[in-house]
Amino acid sequence: MIQNDYLARVLADVQKNHPGEPEFLQAVEEVFESLQLVVDKHPEWEAAGLIERFVEPERIIMFRVPWVDDNGKVQVNRGYRVQFNSAIGPYKGGLRFHPSVNLSIIKFLGFEQILKNSLTTLPMGGGKGGSDFDPKGKSDAEVMRFCQSFMNELYRHIGQFTDTPAGDIGVGAREIGYMFGEYKKIVDRFDGGVLTGKGLTYGGSLARTQATGYGVCYYSVEALKHLKNDSYEGKTVVVSGSGNVAQYCAQKVTQFGGKVVAMSDSQGYVYDPNGINLDVLFDIKQKRRARISVYAQEVPGSEYHEGCKNIWNVKCDIAHPCASQNEMDAAGAQALVDNGCMAVFEGANMPLTPEAIEIVMKNGLLYSPGKASNAGGVATSGLEMTQNSMRLSWSFEEVDERLHGIMKEIFKACYDASVECGQPGNLMLGANVAGFLKVAEAMMAQGIV
Repeated sequence: MIQNDYLARVLADVQKNHPGEPEFLQAVEEVFESLQLVVDKHPEWEAAGLIERFVEPERIIMFRVPWVDDNGKVQVNRGYRVQFNSAIGPYKGGLRFHPSVNLSIIKFLGFEQILKNSLTTLPMGGGKGGSDFDPKGKSDAEVMRFCQSFMNELYRHIGQFTDTPAGDIGVGAREIGYMFGEYKKIVDRFDGGVLTGKGLTYGGSLARTQATGYGVCYYSVEALKHLKNDSYEGKTVVVSGSGNVAQYCAQKVTQFGGKVVAMSDSQGYVYDPNGINLDVLFDIKQKRRARISVYAQEVPGSEYHEGCKNIWNVKCDIAHPCASQNEMDAAGAQALVDNGCMAVFEGANMPLTPEAIEIVMKNGLLYSPGKASNAGGVATSGLEMTQNSMRLSWSFEEVDERLHGIMKEIFKACYDASVECGQPGNLMLGANVAGFLKVAEAMMAQGIV
């Protein structure tokens, strides 16, 4: 409940001006809940209309994306880029290709990205983009034609000092490659830093593929150590999703001594009491691009269950929701509590509903929001931009070490802010406040823009 008059007034305006955008409104209200503890100390923010400007994107771009499928039929999708806030650096945030993509989802992701990028300590503003195009089931030629058409409009609005997109759900190395090739052809320049997540032969960074999943675990290690005097060693872990983030989160959990017993995709989940065989999973998802149900067909002793949300019924010590927004509802959170789970660390963007967050925190589980614990991906994108600007490549070990250091600093910033706000260990509060204060200071310094 928003008690502060200024925030309540701004929230009411946001609700009136952005109807039918539940994900965006959910993200704004969650952040406002935390900011109540600091707004009263800064009356200058209200005089400068700071919060009003903070919740309004600087620019929204929407465009049609026509392309021709393999049967010669013209298809039309919708493309988006929300350039939300550039106070601390050029807009930075991924592109998502998924049928669920709409303006509300892109705005919520862009809004979250402002705070996430701020927490990395790197000079990056917040933005997000994508399309309702579904790359699943499409041929490489169809994906290429779509990406080229998408970039034929997007190129006008991006640049390494303006807006630097990366990948997200549905956008991996293949899609980034096609888009970068088209961008380079249109502008007749090799602006390596304009897109991140590139292939290693043309400016990509080692460890970028692993960065988000690894970063979740680096953050979690710090939280477990400092707040629970514990670790992954011997813990049973559930990781939802089976995309890039989930795969490498599971890999790092295993390296840290945990046992991942369940993973999912949009159709259902697999349970393997012996621990997920990551070699088999990687082959199914990275090479064959098949459904996770194939795992149960090939690994004796494992089970496949329809319905991805039911994964939270699997007994575990630590949960890593790494699939998509609002994937864990109140029932899922209560199942974790009932089964004795001790911690939930988000790997996706806003994967817990507000009701789920309330249940998790009320029952004393250690909880971290995605804007903090999944910031490793964008942090390493920032490191890729640095390498591109310096015309050099760091080793995997160098990038991984820098990523590890950034995630430790993010935890420290979140914890320190939670202490300053009188709620030590409330990492959601800490992430929102620590991320916002840096952006607010930059916005105030730059005037009414």
